[in-house]
Amino acid sequence: MTTFIILPGIGGSGDAHWQTRWENEDRRMRRFRPTNWDSPDLTDWISALERSVAEAPTPPVLVAHSLACLLVAHWQQASVLPVAGAFLVAVPNPQAAAFPSEAKGFADPPTAALRFPSIIVASADDPYGTLAYAQARARQWQSQFVEIGACGHINGESGLGRWPEGLNLLMAFAAECVPVAGLQA
Repeated sequence: MTTFIILPGIGGSGDAHWQTRWENEDRRMRRFRPTNWDSPDLTDWISALERSVAEAPTPPVLVAHSLACLLVAHWQQASVLPVAGAFLVAVPNPQAAAFPSEAKGFADPPTAALRFPSIIVASADDPYGTLAYAQARARQWQSQFVEIGACGHINGESGLGRWPEGLNLLMAFAAECVPVAGLQA
């Protein structure tokens, strides 16, 4: 059985966010728990992700939104724990004017290929990262790339509800990752 680790960005993804809805509906989905959602510290978030992956019964699929996408890139260089893959939604540009100053420690994410399969899901009108930025990250990280149209930051304010199209994308991606996870275990 595939395990999923939910990795929200700043604020922890509230009740209207698709991550929270998915987690509430599927017992295979578990949220990582950093010390502070509103004042993110990269070292603390890396430690929280390391604990979550270590506690997973099988190599998990990471389900990251916004700032947590940058977390995944930093964490994968610091850890040797196996993961099946990473589903990265709304990758923010740390150089953009909209990038939160309290998250400056997450800037300068690694540009090398991720060490596991990944997919980047991007919106055509994300205020935190342009399509061109998301496409560049997909090339650097050797991620699959999916553009879903104009959906803002693909968060609770985007009006996606439980975002069934996203869940379908995740499950299709996870199914592709299963053989890889078996090799890494």
